[in-house]
Amino acid sequence: MRPFRRFFQTEASSGIVLLAAVAIALAWANLQPGSYESLWQTVIPLDLGSLLPRESLHLWINEGLMAIFFLIVGLEIKRELLDGELSSRRQAMLPAIAALGGMIVPASIFLIFNFNGAGSRGWGIPMATDIALAIGVLMLLGSRIPLGLKVFLTALAIIDDIGAVIIIAFFYTGSVSWTALGTGLILFVLLILLNHLGVRSIPVYLVVGFIIWLAFLKSGVHATIAGVLLAMTFPYRAESEDDREPPLQKLERVLQPWAAYLIVPLFALANAGVHLEKNPLQSLGDPIGLGIILGLFLGKQIGVFFFSWIAVRLRLGSLPPAVSWRQLHGVACIAGVGFTMSLFVSLLAYDNAEQLAVSKIGVLAGSAISALVGLLLLTRAGKRKPEKRVTPSSEINS
Repeated sequence: MRPFRRFFQTEASSGIVLLAAVAIALAWANLQPGSYESLWQTVIPLDLGSLLPRESLHLWINEGLMAIFFLIVGLEIKRELLDGELSSRRQAMLPAIAALGGMIVPASIFLIFNFNGAGSRGWGIPMATDIALAIGVLMLLGSRIPLGLKVFLTALAIIDDIGAVIIIAFFYTGSVSWTALGTGLILFVLLILLNHLGVRSIPVYLVVGFIIWLAFLKSGVHATIAGVLLAMTFPYRAESEDDREPPLQKLERVLQPWAAYLIVPLFALANAGVHLEKNPLQSLGDPIGLGIILGLFLGKQIGVFFFSWIAVRLRLGSLPPAVSWRQLHGVACIAGVGFTMSLFVSLLAYDNAEQLAVSKIGVLAGSAISALVGLLLLTRAGKRKPEKRVTPSSEINS
């Protein structure tokens, strides 16, 4: 449980930094829109022949630094699957089924408003849960929230990230250069082989991983996927008793604070700034904005709670210890805080500036409403006695 507590504490405190970055971005984009836009469009001179193109600061943040963020997401996923909250069927079933509902229902609600419309490509936007902000919201209630509820939300968000990575890879990829993609995949297999042969040098994996990132950057498949693939190749188990910290855990420990306090806030600063030229309420009435808001707020809430209820009734999983249905409802609502990944998918879904602006407003509004209502539900739930939970027969017999 110690790695989880360390992870939880980092993500929770970084949520405050992330909120500050969002506030600064919104104020800057509306008070000094010219300087805000010109900064992120500044071309970074990283031209090394044909290897690295000359691109804007905005692109290097979204495809370069965010690849490191996705690397950490991949490390977290592998750790949880091998030796964490998702390592056993009993532990994983409830958050996995809840996460499935939290992806299907929001996407369906979005498509109700945008099916065959100009904005239909954004169906993946309301499917995400932002771990840092969601946990940060939960932390506001302190000790009133049982540990089991925090574990449930974290596991749900990690499974949600797996879904987001798959969706980005398969549905938000443009034309593909098979030569570049094939090169990246061959190097990925090479890293798997190195792991099998017992190579444990972190620099070796990072150097080959950088080349994989370059290959994906040129392939048309979003370069951040390279970060997840690289994470899957890192050695996880200790080689000997003297090997107190295997490569995966060591890299995660080193990189996580950089992602939490620099990369993700910088991404928010570069992408959350929306110039509100019109009345924001007009944007919220747009099918794109409406689909995102209702998808995040209603879709996540309904999907996570209803699928959890089905899982418990079918005895596929059980509520965490000391957790009531009212508390689970509150967390299901907080799962609608989709900020970072939702904004990321927005950037992939829309090239049109107006559609992108509407989608950003929708993400901000939907996430804010989900956080506030979720806090209210959890506060009210804390004043009541926990409800009896349905216990699977397998748990009774054990």
